Amino acid sequence: MATLADITVSGAINVLSAFIFLLAFAILRLQPLNDRVYFPKWYLKGVRGSPLRSGALVRRVVNLDFRSYIRFLNWMPEALKMPEPELVDHAGLDYAVYLRIYLMGLKIFVPLTFLALAILVPVNYTNNALEAVKMVANVTASDIDKLSISNIPLKSQRFWTHIVMAYAFTFWTCYVLLREYEIVASMRLQFLSLERRRLDQFTVLVRNVPPDPDETVSELLEHFFLVNHPDHYLTHQVVCNANKLASLVKKKKKRQNWLDYYQLKYSRTQSRRPQMKTGFLGHFGGKVDAIDHHISEIEELSQEIEEERTRVLKDPKSIMPAAFVSFKTRWGAAVCAQTQQSRNPTLWLTEWAPEPRDIYWKNLAIPYMSLKVRRLIIGVAFLLLTFFFIIPIASVQALASIEGIEKRAPFLKSVIEIKFIKSVIQGFLPGIVLKLFLIFLPTILMIMSKFEGFISLSSLERRSATRNSIFLIINVFLGSILTGAAFEQLNSFIKQSANEIPKTIGVAVPMKATFFITYIMVDGWAGIAGEVLMLKPLIFYHLKNFLLVKTEKDREEAMDPGSLGFNTGEPRIQLYFLLGLVYATVTPVLLPFIIIFFAFAFAVFRHQIINVYNQEYESGAAFWPDVHGRVITALVISQLALMGLMSTKEAAQSTPFLIALPVLTIWFHMFCNGRHKSAFVKYPLQEAMMKDTLERARDPNFNLKAYLQSAYVHPVFKVDDDDIDEDDLLSGKMETESVLVPTKRQSRRNTPAPSKISGGSSPSLPETVKNGEP
Repeated sequence: MATLADITVSGAINVLSAFIFLLAFAILRLQPLNDRVYFPKWYLKGVRGSPLRSGALVRRVVNLDFRSYIRFLNWMPEALKMPEPELVDHAGLDYAVYLRIYLMGLKIFVPLTFLALAILVPVNYTNNALEAVKMVANVTASDIDKLSISNIPLKSQRFWTHIVMAYAFTFWTCYVLLREYEIVASMRLQFLSLERRRLDQFTVLVRNVPPDPDETVSELLEHFFLVNHPDHYLTHQVVCNANKLASLVKKKKKRQNWLDYYQLKYSRTQSRRPQMKTGFLGHFGGKVDAIDHHISEIEELSQEIEEERTRVLKDPKSIMPAAFVSFKTRWGAAVCAQTQQSRNPTLWLTEWAPEPRDIYWKNLAIPYMSLKVRRLIIGVAFLLLTFFFIIPIASVQALASIEGIEKRAPFLKSVIEIKFIKSVIQGFLPGIVLKLFLIFLPTILMIMSKFEGFISLSSLERRSATRNSIFLIINVFLGSILTGAAFEQLNSFIKQSANEIPKTIGVAVPMKATFFITYIMVDGWAGIAGEVLMLKPLIFYHLKNFLLVKTEKDREEAMDPGSLGFNTGEPRIQLYFLLGLVYATVTPVLLPFIIIFFAFAFAVFRHQIINVYNQEYESGAAFWPDVHGRVITALVISQLALMGLMSTKEAAQSTPFLIALPVLTIWFHMFCNGRHKSAFVKYPLQEAMMKDTLERARDPNFNLKAYLQSAYVHPVFKVDDDDIDEDDLLSGKMETESVLVPTKRQSRRNTPAPSKISGGSSPSLPETVKNGEP
């Protein structure tokens, strides 16, 4: 168990690491060579020029202005200067609202910290229960534990202080959650009303279109919407299975990058042409001319791409029973997206279409009816992953302790008993081991989400974030507490009577606060400082710049700023919410570490959002109900944990008072969702009509059909390639404007008017009448 000295050593290591990261960042960001790495967003917006194009040669490489090095922390106040409305315009609503999660953490925990330190810490410290327990059972405790609820004796009247503070903490947290829900909902509605024309506001994704022997999917879609939405239907784009084609295009691009690399290499040293091996990983097989080999491969891939494109356009089996249907007005799209289209609730399923850049096209080829099975499989797989993962985590953490190392490597006993080494192992090693163990978790969870079939990047990230949060609650929080209590107190359990075990657990659980303090310093202090350094993007940019870049366009592609990563960042924040709420009444000394994390992370990520991260999509802060729900979950867990702890303290009279807390919290959550959640899942018809009316008045001649016509065409058909004929794309099997043909289907005969899409006559009339004959 970490002592106060161990935590001091861990704090010193992490503060020093954070300072080194910030100092390195301050120096590297000032160098002209790294300008595109640390300010890529401004380059993408076209408002920042490269410092490498002017000035003396030395000044193009190294910043010689020594005054700028003195102000190495000026990026923090600069990041805080931009007002929130300007931030929304600059980075999007998603990123602006994401930052509000950190602000919400500060709003919740700053008052809680002052109250807890002023009231609960003196109440806890002025007792000696831990000293009494040590005499009865071999229970270890540190100086920090004396500041926790563990130091209060059984049946003490002082527990009423913790109960009253639990109510105060709950009411304050709920008040902040309600205010933030109201603010974010208002920001979303204002954003949608003021935002310029958006493709997804006019478009609906239709899935599970029923098969018809007489008509193609395209014809069936047009007829259905001309009949059921005659005044608002505009156009549609059927969904095709172009996954193989996309794979070939990606493979060709990869080969082209290698060809560029070898050509650039040859241009620098023309004494000999570059050679390569064609075997496994380029280390086996016979040698060939690298440039000629890649040119030959690219030509073969180009032929395969053309053949596959032709197959996709002409093969009916490549057309999926789904389409993006666009409407003349937002009002028409809202009615379609938010209503049932057929008496059979499993057919003609509609939902709001994601914006084109948000679509994960690969999953659109998954049959809709298989999604339930896929999600069941992943649900079981995630359950197994979560509960089996706790075994290696517990084992590794046990090994990352003094006892574990001495048992596995007894020859190191003399070394690890040195005071400083012992402090490093107990105060730093467990946190860093847990951090390293969780590195691959987000990738695994994202793969699972993709297998489930979600069709947008935003929904993939939200699903992955939900699973990540559950995993952290079970494995990092509950797993660390339970395994820690079990392993540390095992000898005590064996030697005492059965009725004493719950009391020992009640004392041991708060003691795990020392581990979480070290984890917060590793992950929330040094980890956040490492985020702003961006060491990996820096190395990759310079490698690409040296090996591949030939033109300015190549340099822009090498400058990959990446995105925020909601699926990794938000679950981390929720873990800190959970730790703060649970330990606010149990071990309040943990709260200042939480506050430092929220404040530091807010400054760092605000800087990154303003200068670095490129927005992949804009969901209009659709993730906020998930954020709200997870904070509520953390609050309920904290209340249940306090109830369990009080039961071990023989404070039975407190149980009726504590039971009311989770009940009231769940009721509050239902109230908030009932009041505000609809703003995040539905588009009010009143707002849609108002927006449509204003737009018609301002721009009555706008060609909406041309604006929407190819917006939802698969990106693989939009690549800049001379071989692609857009006329072929917008006609035939993937046509946006279908040519209506005579049919025997009853619904086709009942089309009320000539098709305004194809310009043909009314299909219900005989051919002789169409031609003007009697």
